[in-house]
Amino acid sequence: MSSFKQRMDEARGLVKIDLVLRRARLVNVFSGEIHETEIGIHEGNFVGIGSFKEAETEVDLCGNYVVPGLIDGHVHIESSLLCPEEFCSLLLSHGVTTAVVDPHEIANVLGVKGIRYILDSVDTLPFNTFVALPSCVPATELETSGAHLGAADLAEFIADPKVIGLGEVMDYQGVIEAKPDMVEKLELPVMFKDGHAPGISPQDLNAYYKSGIHTEHECSTVEEVRERLRRGFHVMLREGSAAKNLLDLLPAVTSENSGQCLFVTDDRHPIDLIQEGSVDHLVRLAIEAGIDPIRAIQMATINAARAIGLPRLGAVAPGYQADFVILKDLNRFDIKEVYWRGVKQSGSDVSRRERLRFPRFSIAGLTESVNLGNWSDNKLKVSAREKEANHAKVQVIGVKGHSLVTAALSRKLPVKNGFVQTDQAQGIAKIAVLERHHGTGNVGVGFVEGLGLEKGAIASTVAHDSHNLVVVGMSDEEMNLAIQTCAEMGGGLCLVDGDHVIGKLPLPIAGLMTDQEAEPVTQTLNELHEKAHLLGISESVDPFMTLAFLSLPVIPELKLTDLGLVDVDRFRLTETVL
Repeated sequence: MSSFKQRMDEARGLVKIDLVLRRARLVNVFSGEIHETEIGIHEGNFVGIGSFKEAETEVDLCGNYVVPGLIDGHVHIESSLLCPEEFCSLLLSHGVTTAVVDPHEIANVLGVKGIRYILDSVDTLPFNTFVALPSCVPATELETSGAHLGAADLAEFIADPKVIGLGEVMDYQGVIEAKPDMVEKLELPVMFKDGHAPGISPQDLNAYYKSGIHTEHECSTVEEVRERLRRGFHVMLREGSAAKNLLDLLPAVTSENSGQCLFVTDDRHPIDLIQEGSVDHLVRLAIEAGIDPIRAIQMATINAARAIGLPRLGAVAPGYQADFVILKDLNRFDIKEVYWRGVKQSGSDVSRRERLRFPRFSIAGLTESVNLGNWSDNKLKVSAREKEANHAKVQVIGVKGHSLVTAALSRKLPVKNGFVQTDQAQGIAKIAVLERHHGTGNVGVGFVEGLGLEKGAIASTVAHDSHNLVVVGMSDEEMNLAIQTCAEMGGGLCLVDGDHVIGKLPLPIAGLMTDQEAEPVTQTLNELHEKAHLLGISESVDPFMTLAFLSLPVIPELKLTDLGLVDVDRFRLTETVL
């Protein structure tokens, strides 16, 4: 029998196949209905729906629901603080079988070596990992990154079948002005180009779309969603750990335009991944907010596949890869089992450790990434313009709860011995960003309001996007102790109260990730969060995730890098002391 005839007979139910799911209630993302059917699977693919007489294995689902494996269309593994193997295992337990990852975090530290590590570590996992090559390393020239990647550096990865796109293009000014280095990256032969253009004008969106960038995950208002949908963008509705935009954006989703919308997590900490989930959490949030369950599932599956260009994923239908999730309850999206290529991979009860544990890829050559050069805590001092003055007028970064956007504030701060001080009464702490890749000794120092810190210091080597060392504190002495502790760990998270280190989490892989399992990491991170709140940090703020974005100079309004305070709207360095 020819292979073609064999495939036809499998689809028609005339020959024995590997697996049949009987009495399944299929959530059909094509027809937008739920119908009872049998589902046939052979050699890792769906052969069809209908009736199948013989199979090596038969599973009676007793009316349980079947939905396609979920797809996260834009996520950074590094933000989970977990190594790729542990990250993929955790996502599988939450019904996510596909993720499009942008490794620009580790690429900003280790360059091409970081990208190769991500690709190698996921190569044999039972999970669909696709890579969007980082387009902006560094994100801007207003910071010092560990590497500079041009189109030629990225081109060496094009032949890898897991590489399918160009990662979020944050330099939208470079796009619309057709800067040569950006044009070279946009001309790379990849399937899709990912967007990142907060604050871009509606008129400039035309040019941004014409460049070939057709997705966007940085919308924070309904009007921004509508402007992008009108021009043909696929809008990624994001719910991460720091940026929680989903519920604000859902009113923009209608029956007419929902096909252009999909779910992404972007940056999500392990606490949220274990306690709430990944894309499954977004599905539940959408359903609770009144979105029809079928529509929510479409946004988590087939819409994502179409937006990104994954033709055999996102549906339970003939010829599609047999990635699917069995649900006990549709409205609660209560997961029973997860299958990848027709093989059960995970149950949903992470607390009972039902998820798979994958062997680790070597991290040799990826550690010891913290080099502060000739460090002195004198670099934390901020001089007043008038040494005899009692107060100084200072630009202050204003933190907003559950948002990556900050405010540009002007405040009067006390001066002592000619140096500007923190002010507990106003809730203003000092912030510093130390270059950690090349030992340049660069240090940017400023002030921040809205974290709620009353005492102590908090530090991290996870600091988007160049991932220098960021520290916030109420005194230079506490900040210095936190800095020294992060350096001694080879990267990680740290809390200080007075002259004591009260908590830390080593992140030896590029200062971004650990190869430990998610559960103990989550326990340590929970303890760090509790201690951070005891230092006064607001309950509405994710301490380390928020800290990590205070150095990202592509999201308005005011940020700090190792080169100094950045006016993001004007895209230039500005003075801390006015």
